[in-house]
Amino acid sequence: MKVHWEGIMPAVTTKFKADDTLDLTMFATNIRAQLDAGVHGIILGGSLGEASTLESEEKRVLIQETVQLAQGQVPVTMTIAEQSTRNAIEAANLAELAGANALMVLPPMRYKSTDLETVTYFKEIAKNTHLPIMIYNNPVDYKIEVTVAMFEELVAHDTITAVKESTRDITNIGRLRNRFGNRLKILCGVDTLALESLLIGADGWVAGLVCAFPAETVAIYELAKAGRTQEAIDIYRWFLPLLELDISPQLVQNIKLAEVATGIGTEHVRPPRLPLQGKERTRVQAIIDEGVRTRPKLPEYKGLSTAL
Repeated sequence: MKVHWEGIMPAVTTKFKADDTLDLTMFATNIRAQLDAGVHGIILGGSLGEASTLESEEKRVLIQETVQLAQGQVPVTMTIAEQSTRNAIEAANLAELAGANALMVLPPMRYKSTDLETVTYFKEIAKNTHLPIMIYNNPVDYKIEVTVAMFEELVAHDTITAVKESTRDITNIGRLRNRFGNRLKILCGVDTLALESLLIGADGWVAGLVCAFPAETVAIYELAKAGRTQEAIDIYRWFLPLLELDISPQLVQNIKLAEVATGIGTEHVRPPRLPLQGKERTRVQAIIDEGVRTRPKLPEYKGLSTAL
């Protein structure tokens, strides 16, 4: 399946039961809600998907379930977040065998690699898979920045075709676009910078709160790309307090609590994570409750960006 790296691509949560096994029933409920809202792809096993706690077999099951649910409507991307090059290549090969259409690759985990080590790591993965790759550039959380100079080397590989831009420096979108044109697709990876990023040329949005509010997220993208900026801004301003729940160490717990409120998820997380407690839970729940209470009526938005 051709991967265009455009539009809304949810970084979906992994659903668990109370006994810490995969909850494939609720997982399917959420994926169907994403597809019904008009998302343009599904991303599995990211930070929001609690990737570091998932076993290889669980990842395989999630890919196969998602491919079955998507039925070719949208591409399915698997995240590669490993500690060694060998394990990353093995994970990429397993994802391809399970039916994934693309990969989102993080830099080496738990080791602050040098620029040369980082580039070599990405190149080795690219040489050992046929799948298109989106590089996840998030120096705030992972302490490794993939610079424009590093991308100069990486784009020599035809399979490296996109970047999830999470530097928090929105001008980086302009730098990348000026240097690489459309050779490198750019997707915003920070919920609270999404509309700004789309309006200055980002191709899409790897979103978090979309897990609980898929229609509103897709509507912002479609309206923005169709030039209906004020309508997009109005929804985005309503959304902003919720979007700020994504830029928190407890983003998984926050977003899963929001999924409960909209009926498309459960609160179960995999230890050592625990559900929110005490004053923080009260604070987050109040934000979610207000968002649900004031949820805007959306205009017809599906397909606007492709109808131009």
